[in-house]
Amino acid sequence: MGVPEPERLLILGCGYAGAAIARLARARGLAVVANVRSDARASALHSEGFDVLQRPGLDETVASDVSKGTHVVIAFPPDGSTDALVATGLRDATRITYLSSTGVYGSHRGVVDDETAVATLASGDRGAKILAAEDVYRTAGATVLRCPALYGPERGLHVRVVRGEHRIPGDGTRFLSRIHVEDLAQLVLAALPRGDTMVVGDLEPAPHGDVVRFICESYGVPMPPFVPLESVHESLRADRRVDASRALAASGITLRYPSYRDGMSATATGYLQASKRIVAK
Repeated sequence: MGVPEPERLLILGCGYAGAAIARLARARGLAVVANVRSDARASALHSEGFDVLQRPGLDETVASDVSKGTHVVIAFPPDGSTDALVATGLRDATRITYLSSTGVYGSHRGVVDDETAVATLASGDRGAKILAAEDVYRTAGATVLRCPALYGPERGLHVRVVRGEHRIPGDGTRFLSRIHVEDLAQLVLAALPRGDTMVVGDLEPAPHGDVVRFICESYGVPMPPFVPLESVHESLRADRRVDASRALAASGITLRYPSYRDGMSATATGYLQASKRIVAK
């Protein structure tokens, strides 16, 4: 007998990714509950008509919100202690998804797939905390999705470039991987294997400079300057090409934005007006 499909979605840490997941879940007929800490997030989600739980912190008492038929999505950053408490409260969940990061591969360069070994990370590092949280939630039966950079209509590399805030690290040849937030939402709601860990991303990792050049041509803005690699945030120094073929095959979904060309173009659906707002800010 198969596992029943969830009827309800509980998002713990309903920020940028969580809100996109919430919208898609509601569109598919699921009841959605969003858990947040800040007044601003609570107000924004209330304005969209979502049921919101506002707590200053999370622990095992989350069990009171996890009824049978609930799909729990964990989308808050790990702090080294909260995840272990939360996981004990998820026993009744029908499905659990933990949103992780490809940052766990550290300085690894080249292709990253589900067989790639994670980096050896110092205790206390953000990546080490993420790996510890993964272990906690996998033990509870979660599907772990390791995500590269997220982007959407008004967030991502294209926004920084159009606003003139971006600098190209090194010579621009290091590869970028990414995933549109709406495609991540599709993957989260798909029936992926329980207890498994998968990398996700779009179909076209590309050199940093190539992506920036495309954005500049699409929006009619000048190329940003090149700067020494060591002068940018470590997240911009990565050189990883995510191969998400196993997750895509297992989910059976078709990406709405298989390439940055589809998702970051100024003429893509919703982006022409977004680009005007970006420049005006």
